[in-house]
Amino acid sequence: MLKVGIVGTGGISQSHLTGWAAVPEAKLAAACDIRAEQVDPVGEKYGCRVYYDLDEMLKGEELDVLDICLPTYLHADAAVKAIGRGINVLTEKPVSLRRADVRRVYGAAREKSVRVMVAQVLRFWPEYERLKEAADSGEYGRLLSGSMTRLGNTPKWSWDDWMKDPERSGLVPFDLHIHDLDFMIYAFGTPESVACSRAGNERQDYLNVIYQYPGFFINAEAAWYDCDYAFTAGYRFQFEKAVMEFKAGTLTIYHQDGRVETCAQEEDAAENGINLPRSNAYYNEIRYFADCVLAGKDCDRVRPEELEAVLDTIEKL
Repeated sequence: MLKVGIVGTGGISQSHLTGWAAVPEAKLAAACDIRAEQVDPVGEKYGCRVYYDLDEMLKGEELDVLDICLPTYLHADAAVKAIGRGINVLTEKPVSLRRADVRRVYGAAREKSVRVMVAQVLRFWPEYERLKEAADSGEYGRLLSGSMTRLGNTPKWSWDDWMKDPERSGLVPFDLHIHDLDFMIYAFGTPESVACSRAGNERQDYLNVIYQYPGFFINAEAAWYDCDYAFTAGYRFQFEKAVMEFKAGTLTIYHQDGRVETCAQEEDAAENGINLPRSNAYYNEIRYFADCVLAGKDCDRVRPEELEAVLDTIEKL
């Protein structure tokens, strides 16, 4: 049985807690947050011990896994601290705003022979997995173009307003757009060139990027708008023989021969909090990570060199 501790019980932690609860080989042993009002209800709901300081939790528990759902700028230091105690680490994305922290975290994991994985959830999202499968197999012919969208409103719920601080969150490129960019690099490799346009002010941030690949390009946009703009995310990819569109939770494939194939959202898809779309992708990534830990195998689905390529590319925006 994997004894799991989670640090950071706001925002995205809801999807992680739900995911771990569905893994029969794991048990949530402890939860930590500096805010009692955030972590106490987790202790009550999951029957786990509660801490208000990470060092105290690491000293007081014999954990197999630490799941890090802290603000971005705290990920790497918390990961290295846990790894130093021989604890396997799953951390929310990105591991850091700095490229050097990828090697620092993964290097520490190699020294201690533990598993570490950055939770880049689109790699485990069924509709995005289907897109990669189509591109890899060539079933619809050559890829010609792509469009990826991830739009929402400026976060007003983050602790200490850290998400609005570029030094701590990196704003839209690191918090929002990184999902689509990470998937691109995972599925298609590093782009040949990057052309970015960006607009905004202290209250909002928008970017539009064209990524050029050999024989095709991908246009991506991401935004925090200063208004009550409902979160939306999806894609549209043009192949020689079909167009794949993921929109409003439904994947539709428009075939060259006139057929229209609709792939409905998973019927048992879980709620994920902070206005995120329903999906079992969060469980899928946690299940994969747990399997790697149980088998003593590296989490090759998310490779450190790809994470470095993502951070190198963001520097060009």
